[in-house]
Amino acid sequence: MEMKFCQSCGMPLTQEILGTNVDGTRNEDYCIYCYKDGKFLQECTMDEMIEHCAQFVDEVNKGLPQPITREEYIGQMKMYFPHLKRWRRELMVGNEMPENPALAGIKELIAQMADKLPIAYISSVDQDGFPWTKAMLKPRKREGIKTFYFTTNTFSIRVAQYKANPKASVYFCDARGFKGMMLRGTMEVLTDAASKEMIWRKGDTQYYPGGVTDPGYCVLKFTAIDGRFYSDFYPRSFVIE
Repeated sequence: MEMKFCQSCGMPLTQEILGTNVDGTRNEDYCIYCYKDGKFLQECTMDEMIEHCAQFVDEVNKGLPQPITREEYIGQMKMYFPHLKRWRRELMVGNEMPENPALAGIKELIAQMADKLPIAYISSVDQDGFPWTKAMLKPRKREGIKTFYFTTNTFSIRVAQYKANPKASVYFCDARGFKGMMLRGTMEVLTDAASKEMIWRKGDTQYYPGGVTDPGYCVLKFTAIDGRFYSDFYPRSFVIE
């Protein structure tokens, strides 16, 4: 049987410690120490909950082959808790201001990383379902934070994979600032004249001797649907409208 965990404090859930709904029925998501009679027993932030749980590290260590320190336990919870139902926040990134202050600035961060970092990493899926990742020069053009254009070779393995399966991701990494940005979405392979003209640059003939009409030159158009970024030792997820 699959082990379930409290979606507030992360403790393993058993029937004996399930929380209760307003009508007295068992709640399958939360433990009785976090949720009772249809409401949370503690009004706290995620970080406050982590600090509360950290005091039980000795109990946690009883079930571990190798003991961990309180600091290590806190670090693990900071990675894990954002995935729990109570603390999970999906930011709808569009023209509206984000409601969650912890995710403020995400729009600007995506744009900054895409524009300033020299390298982006794009991933495709091969015929066996495995991811393939490749370093690319930064996007030639972007439309807001949803659409990004790259240049590549028409006859590459990457292009063949995108034609077979358009699922893709793009990753930007600021090693100096210890920040990472992953975007998920789909990749289109464009070979029409207008798209090729749009991102062609002087000097590209060193890669494509035939110029903008070179059959070996094509455009990759990435359209993002959601993503996740990591900074200040804390991951956050968001959805792009």
